[in-house]
Amino acid sequence: MTDDTAAPENMLSDDEINEIRSSPVETVLGNHVFHLMELAAIHLSAVPPNLNEAQLVIDALAGMLGAVEGRLGEHSALFTDALSQVQLAFVRAATAQ
Repeated sequence: MTDDTAAPENMLSDDEINEIRSSPVETVLGNHVFHLMELAAIHLSAVPPNLNEAQLVIDALAGMLGAVEGRLGEHSALFTDALSQVQLAFVRAATAQ
């Protein structure tokens, strides 16, 4: 039996690993939050909106932000506000259908 799972260190260069290690975790998580917000918006802006996909992303974001509430540095409130906006956009898209 072979082990098909590669350790993350095997998929990244030494420079990439060092860059990640030197980056504040809040910044890395914030980047992921931003990209997930974009993903939700993409699904909500589809014609017709892809509500199931958007809801999955929104739920994941809400869980993530709830779990780290107040610990994402200076942008914590911005992320929470952005989540509220994407949730509101979801409700609007869902009621328009």
